[in-house]
Amino acid sequence: MRRIPKRDPSAAFVREAIAKRRIGAKKCVCGETRPPAFASRDSKRCAECERRRRGRKLTDNHHVAGKANHKTRIPVPVNDHRALLSLDQMDWPKETFQNPDGSPLLASAARKRGFASTSVYLIERLLIPDAEMLEALDAYLVRTLGQKWWLNTELKQFAPKR
Repeated sequence: MRRIPKRDPSAAFVREAIAKRRIGAKKCVCGETRPPAFASRDSKRCAECERRRRGRKLTDNHHVAGKANHKTRIPVPVNDHRALLSLDQMDWPKETFQNPDGSPLLASAARKRGFASTSVYLIERLLIPDAEMLEALDAYLVRTLGQKWWLNTELKQFAPKR
């Protein structure tokens, strides 16, 4: 469902192929299959399950704009950090991500890229599942209470005005 187009689809494909070759076709007991999410090449567990086993925290602090560009960090699940957000940053121009000279323009570009990537991530993780749950609930209410189930409830105020 990722909506931000890859800047270099060929490079993204190569990174994914290398990760699959390095890790192989694995599946953690929790169901995780994304190669970058595995703790190591030899591990049968994803990073989250490995940390859970060792009693360590299950989140990483993600540098939204990259460490070289801004100090803002947000906690994210370790598997998503490895397999989504960090991979998105690998698709940025190398100069923008590394910003070796501390260019304010590249730092600003990194903040924009990081905000967009993090926003898509949060939309996918928070908003879309809620929309799907509301749609399933509406279908259930239609089946159990009838086509216009909301008319005699407090929810009628939220019905679209036509």
